[in-house]
Amino acid sequence: MNTEIAVLSLDNPVFHTYLIAACIMILKLMFQPWMTVVRMMKAGAGFRSPEDLKKTPLNPNPQAGQLEVNEYVDRSRRLNLNDLESIPGFLVAGFLFVLVGPPLLLAQILIWTYVGSRAVHFIAYTTAQIHDIRAFCWTWSSLSVIVMAVYTLTQVF
Repeated sequence: MNTEIAVLSLDNPVFHTYLIAACIMILKLMFQPWMTVVRMMKAGAGFRSPEDLKKTPLNPNPQAGQLEVNEYVDRSRRLNLNDLESIPGFLVAGFLFVLVGPPLLLAQILIWTYVGSRAVHFIAYTTAQIHDIRAFCWTWSSLSVIVMAVYTLTQVF
């Protein structure tokens, strides 16, 4: 009888950890644009394209100034771009990392460091903290993905 746990099984605690974290990060990635839309509607500004100045039920009183950069809206857009630069790399590196069967504690440390640092980065960015603070948060998320990728490479050579 084979008692080995399948790598891509909920019985594998490393895969289980990754699944939870990946879903959290995917939800973050998908909800961030909604935050931008809410901010656009609240500010009545931050629209991007000339056709956005047409009168619609969601924009009943269009004004030329709606196309100007609005910091309140643009901050959310920049956060979304930052997520788009970071989260896909985590999803791929994390999945490959799971495939090589890392120790559970190492996986938990790296995966939750990524998620935690992205959460703190979100707070730092939405509250307009200085670059040094945002960079500190970003660094931990970046390093955890780099370690996952390097560990994976070392296991396949």
